[in-house]
Amino acid sequence: MNSINKNNIDDTQIHESTAELGDGYMTFGDHLEVLRRMLLRIFLAIIINSIIVFIFKEQVTNILFAPTNSDFILYQWINDLLNICNINSVQLDEFNIQLINTELSSQFMTHLQISFYFGSLISSPYIVYQLFGFIKPALFESEKKYFVLILFAIYILFSIGLIMNYFIIFPISLRFLGTYQLNEAVANTVSLNSYTSSFLLLSLAMGLVFEFPAISFILGKMGIIDANTLKHYRKYAFVIILIVSALITPPDVFSLILMTIPLYVLYEFSIFILAYTVHNASSSDEDEEQENDVEKYTTS
Repeated sequence: MNSINKNNIDDTQIHESTAELGDGYMTFGDHLEVLRRMLLRIFLAIIINSIIVFIFKEQVTNILFAPTNSDFILYQWINDLLNICNINSVQLDEFNIQLINTELSSQFMTHLQISFYFGSLISSPYIVYQLFGFIKPALFESEKKYFVLILFAIYILFSIGLIMNYFIIFPISLRFLGTYQLNEAVANTVSLNSYTSSFLLLSLAMGLVFEFPAISFILGKMGIIDANTLKHYRKYAFVIILIVSALITPPDVFSLILMTIPLYVLYEFSIFILAYTVHNASSSDEDEEQENDVEKYTTS
């Protein structure tokens, strides 16, 4: 009889808890339907923005192909800096890399590829908003704050990586590799596919590399790494950063230094974030312990 009563009580508790959820209760199929609608909205946003980019072909390609000309802003800054430092003997020569097309459908396919790439970039804030709206109901109030900060940090860091690639890394790589000659008898002709694929791959690589602080924060919250761990492996990390920088940038010392410095700054920034996170977590735990002691004292 007692077991029967216990089973009845458990069943009634389950029904009551389910009834309390009411309309907020969702089955696995409901979650799939919400996911399908979210992906559909993201897909439509990318398509619409890609069509807009496709229409403004000339403006977009002028931005994309700007580093092929010596009038690009980075080259002008370097010459101005050399003039300020009174190093007039060293100036960047004027150049213009002429892109060629070697396949019949290459220009049209590249146009589609560029439109999708820039359309995705324009849609990225909306994509982040949709992802947050999908995951938000499954988060506790304390988790929502961290989740928003993580999403915001991921978006900002990835954008900084793209900006740095466009204005610094890719132009320097293009300037060095596009004008380097093994012999005067060999002329450089860069294909359209080679240019766009190199630009997109470098953009993606730089965006992912700049995500290191956000990844460190997530791993720190999961208890996998901490600030002491990164401090302990700092020397090895510097060597790895040098190797990664050498792989991403062209084979010259200036580009290597230009890439190594921000990556190492990101590593040190990750250490600061982890140390700050652990300090706040420990202080919050102490506050909770003090509140529990006060409650025990008052109840006794």
